[in-house]
Amino acid sequence: MATTMTKTQLIRLMAEKVEITNKQAATFFDTLAEIAVQQAKKNGVFVVPGIGRLKKVQRKARTGRNPQTGETIKIKAKTTAKFYVAKAVKDAIAPSKK
Repeated sequence: MATTMTKTQLIRLMAEKVEITNKQAATFFDTLAEIAVQQAKKNGVFVVPGIGRLKKVQRKARTGRNPQTGETIKIKAKTTAKFYVAKAVKDAIAPSKK
């Protein structure tokens, strides 16, 4: 199983590549996350060019099942967030076979 990069590792790598301090890189990532949440909440979408977009999505009310008892339950409508990966990223990670 592949391991994921931790926030600290990402900050160190970014700081090294851009030649800034770890503290500046950490501030950048924290600010980016804060702005992404604010803009998605306010405008419904936040685009990170070249990576993808964070979108606020409304889920409709629906019926579901309790997996333990099999009982039918009603699931309320709610607002959630989804991240859609940019096509360029998809193609770079897993190129389509033709």
